[in-house]
Amino acid sequence: MSVVRRMGMALFAPVLAVVGALVISTAVMAALQVNPLRVFEVMVDFGDSPAQQITALVVILNRAIPLFLAGLAVAIAFRMGLFNIGVEGQYRLATIVAAAAGAAVTLPGPLHVLFIIAVAVVVGAFWAGIVAVLKVTRGVSEVISSIMLNFIALGLASYLLTGPFRGSEEGASIISTAEIPESGQLGGLNAVFDVLGLANPPRQLYGFLPLAIVLGVALAVLLNRTRFGYDLKISGMSPSAAGASGVDARAMVLKAMLLSGAVAGLIGLPDLFGTTHSYTTDFTAGLGFLGIAVALLGRNRPLGIAFAALLFAFLDRALVPLQIADFPASVVTIIQGTIVLAVVVANEVARRVTRRSAERGSAEPPAPVAGDGGSAAMQTPSGPAGPAGDTDERQGAPR
Repeated sequence: MSVVRRMGMALFAPVLAVVGALVISTAVMAALQVNPLRVFEVMVDFGDSPAQQITALVVILNRAIPLFLAGLAVAIAFRMGLFNIGVEGQYRLATIVAAAAGAAVTLPGPLHVLFIIAVAVVVGAFWAGIVAVLKVTRGVSEVISSIMLNFIALGLASYLLTGPFRGSEEGASIISTAEIPESGQLGGLNAVFDVLGLANPPRQLYGFLPLAIVLGVALAVLLNRTRFGYDLKISGMSPSAAGASGVDARAMVLKAMLLSGAVAGLIGLPDLFGTTHSYTTDFTAGLGFLGIAVALLGRNRPLGIAFAALLFAFLDRALVPLQIADFPASVVTIIQGTIVLAVVVANEVARRVTRRSAERGSAEPPAPVAGDGGSAAMQTPSGPAGPAGDTDERQGAPR
């Protein structure tokens, strides 16, 4: 299969999902007597001045960073056929523990930041590890256990915030942990705008952006170019086949969930480092559930997840302009919901198209094989076994 064709197949499902979501959302808004053209006009209006436009861009990027991390956390589990719905609880618990630990210690600048990151990673991995242990030892579905652990994590975070980790004064309207010292805060990247000769916005571009990019590249290499990534994928496709090739599928469940939880622990850090510097009662919520939609739209690939995160961040940024223009904020929720539904349908359509394309390819007349005397061995672009990744019963089956 050519590079262009592979790219087309990879883009088919997300593009179809976005287009389908826009069509459905337009129909719903028209039924609600809301002018969809005016809504889309408000959504893409970034302001008249360069400062307003750069500020809108910074808002989108800042929102996209935690969504990107959430999508990565979900995608790691998806690669092995695991459904980690517990990302929400994992990052909320990891963030509050990291915030409290960061406020309780005094370290030099870089070490302080690394310490907070390490605490968040360990807590997130630990909470996800509970799901993995229950699955491999007792056969408990990760869907059920991770949902239940979400409620436990949120309740535990509330207890810690109002009890041992409370740093705000009595009677404060917003309860928070103690503020992280300046040595544990990550500066912004607004100097980039000065270098590029652009307007310097009043909002700071999160300094966590380069770390998120490095993490995305590292995970792309790990999942697609290493033995670990192959073992992860094959264990999810067929545990028995993985066992026959010397891969312990149970151990891979543990590794996949620990890695997923470790990445989930980072989700709250961009906001913690960039703006709040403490965990509060109004800390950003819902990122774990949005991460599922981001991972699905991005087809579990870091580059696709990055674009999906930017799309969802763009939709979230549109909430305020729509309210100012007297449009219901539920318009954004409708679009996000239809994207989730559309991406499920689009992925199934893409899967069937890929399967039929593979079947047509395998049905072509066999080419003679050197030294075989023109035997009926099938020669395909992926070799005699058929298309890459096609491991179903069609391979080797009589025609």
